Amino acid sequence: MALMITDECINCDVCEPECPNDAIYMGADFYEIDPHKCTECVGHFDEPQCVQVCPVACIPINPEHVESRETLWQKFERLAAAKAAATALEPRPPVPSAGA
Repeated sequence: MALMITDECINCDVCEPECPNDAIYMGADFYEIDPHKCTECVGHFDEPQCVQVCPVACIPINPEHVESRETLWQKFERLAAAKAAATALEPRPPVPSAGA
């Protein structure tokens, strides 16, 4: 079950930095959640962090993306593997030589 942000969102900016999967982004009028990245914090926290910090309670379950906890766990594993692979490809700064 991915979450969604309703039009009751007041754009307070507290949810976006709380998302461990970078699923929350600013949409045309208010924040939105990418259902392909949202795991409801499965794999990171016991509760969805965006829901915990939202002052207006505008983050319900997205009825168009109902997923089991097992499916959310699989999504977490896939996202974690992709993030690890991307990190492995990042250029590393040169290591200074002992004589420098």
